[in-house]
Amino acid sequence: MAQPTRIIDIHTHAFPDFLAKRAIEHLEATSYGERTHLDGTVCDLLRSMDGTGIEISVLCSIATAPKQVRNITDWSREIASDRIIPFPSIHPDYRDFREEIARIKDLGMKGIKMHPQYQGFNVDEDRVMPIYEAIVANDLILTIHAGFDISFPTDPSASPDKTARVIERFPELKLIACHFGGWRQWDEVRGYLLGKNLYFETSYTIGDLPEEKIVELINLHGEHKIVFGTDSPWKDQATSIEEIKSLPISDEAKEKILHRNAERLLGL
Repeated sequence: MAQPTRIIDIHTHAFPDFLAKRAIEHLEATSYGERTHLDGTVCDLLRSMDGTGIEISVLCSIATAPKQVRNITDWSREIASDRIIPFPSIHPDYRDFREEIARIKDLGMKGIKMHPQYQGFNVDEDRVMPIYEAIVANDLILTIHAGFDISFPTDPSASPDKTARVIERFPELKLIACHFGGWRQWDEVRGYLLGKNLYFETSYTIGDLPEEKIVELINLHGEHKIVFGTDSPWKDQATSIEEIKSLPISDEAKEKILHRNAERLLGL
């Protein structure tokens, strides 16, 4: 395909400079041999973007304890730019979540990231329903880890059937389910989520699923509801772009996945 007019990576991670080295070491130690491609800083993410033609990255943070929530929002405000769109995080046990979600909205941010395994909740459990309700009320995007995880390879807390119950209860929720809706739970994705009102994000899928199965998921779910993500620094941004470009789908579909769908969702 011809070079797309822009590329948007809707799923990346980085940490404050003082924390990055320690965070990466801890995550690598618990990820069953998985290694990162970047050093975990915003500067290294921007360097990677410059080298790959990625114009914008959405930087997703995960509050692994309630006390981290406000600090993450504050840091997200500091790093926000034309090229970095931060999605701060709400922990399910953070008591003042309504006020914090409203503050995230007032600061001009576009979404929130949650991760069931790292934050200790099931996607469809009652205690997080008021959080989803507040996200909808503030017209924010929710990006959520979906399926198993490299550090939690048998944990079903983010399984597709649970995600399906959430979108049934909140049909207006702007939801991005990472890893094509459920990493390594592909049969459940087909059974519960295909064609439903949510976006699938592409990271950790190509290479894990046969190419023909990925194309089938794109066609059945709808190319207008697939957004490009890398999960950087875990996956290399350049390689991830080439994986999308190499798929046997139309150039128009690739343009939608690499930037147009994200533009619409992010209001760019």
